Amino acid sequence: MSINHIRPWRNIYRRESRQIHVGNVPVGGGAPISVQTMTNTDTTDVAATVAQVQACAEAGADIVRISVPDEASSRALKDIVAESPVPIVADIHFHYKRAIESADAGAACLRINPGNIGDESRVKEVIRAAKDHGCSIRIGVNAGSLERHLLEKYGEPCPDAMVESGLDHIRILQDNDFHEFKISVKASDVFLAAAAYQGIAEATDAPIHLGITEAGGLTAGTIKSAIGLGNLLWMGIGDTLRVSLSADPVEEVKVGYEILKSLGLRHRGVNIISCPSCARQGFDVIKTVEALEKRLEHVKTPMSLSIIGCVVNGPGEALMTDVGFTGGGKDAGMVYLAGKASHKMSNDQMINHIVEEVEKKAAQIEADSAASEEAAQ
Repeated sequence: MSINHIRPWRNIYRRESRQIHVGNVPVGGGAPISVQTMTNTDTTDVAATVAQVQACAEAGADIVRISVPDEASSRALKDIVAESPVPIVADIHFHYKRAIESADAGAACLRINPGNIGDESRVKEVIRAAKDHGCSIRIGVNAGSLERHLLEKYGEPCPDAMVESGLDHIRILQDNDFHEFKISVKASDVFLAAAAYQGIAEATDAPIHLGITEAGGLTAGTIKSAIGLGNLLWMGIGDTLRVSLSADPVEEVKVGYEILKSLGLRHRGVNIISCPSCARQGFDVIKTVEALEKRLEHVKTPMSLSIIGCVVNGPGEALMTDVGFTGGGKDAGMVYLAGKASHKMSNDQMINHIVEEVEKKAAQIEADSAASEEAAQ
């Protein structure tokens, strides 16, 4: 029996959408919500860009977007795609020929911004290239670059203008018998983005890519994205997402997963439940959690770990986690396994011991999963 059956208030009913593919990654149609990011290296520096793509993939990125601003970049893209462990989206602005070149270079998806790629005839040429090379397309509407006629009509960027822009370009794709597309309606303003996404979700069954664009630095951008994306995901809207931060792209991936984990929509790695610490703590909670986050980055198995400084909430939190540690005094605390008190452990040996217990539990979970799959065959 699932926890959502026991606690129905935890259910999120995802919006129904048709499914497309970005390379080998399914998007929409009930597929897991994919996490994306974007490189910030010079695309013509193939080695640096490939290294960043690989680092993002190791952090869990399902798809990575790369800017293609000029012909040299589209030439480099071919080498980058050949070495990438994940599908590559070519980010196209202003010149439609870069999209055509990127499709030929092996991009799995072309991201085009309707407001600045040109007229309908140029979009049709991009569609033809996407068809020829098996690419999907993301229609990327952005409040900061809406078409001039829509700004004149509405007076300013607003949800109705963004939805109309998106639907206009959906019509172009569908009129040309192209259906492998997803859509985003991004804005840096959380209210504007949320309203636009709700509007487009009601108007089309296309998969939706979520993002709060230009969200800011690591701390502010994380909070802004968590509020904007979290509310949309809670409503069941969103099939893939990118957290846009002025930070290392790897951090975008980490934040994306944390948002999904907080809503129970996708799990990867160890979910650490920890207290903020206070005078009751039996050990240094903050330094312990910092150390464990780094020591457990290699564990990809979805599981939970509670690190609580004292017995006020520690035993209760440990009941709901795979592994737990609760401070019991200045020298030692209690280790919990599968929700039950197991044994005491000294504070100075606790970090190494918890890492061992987490690795052991992860191996058990993986073995049980493999056995279940084998039995089902």
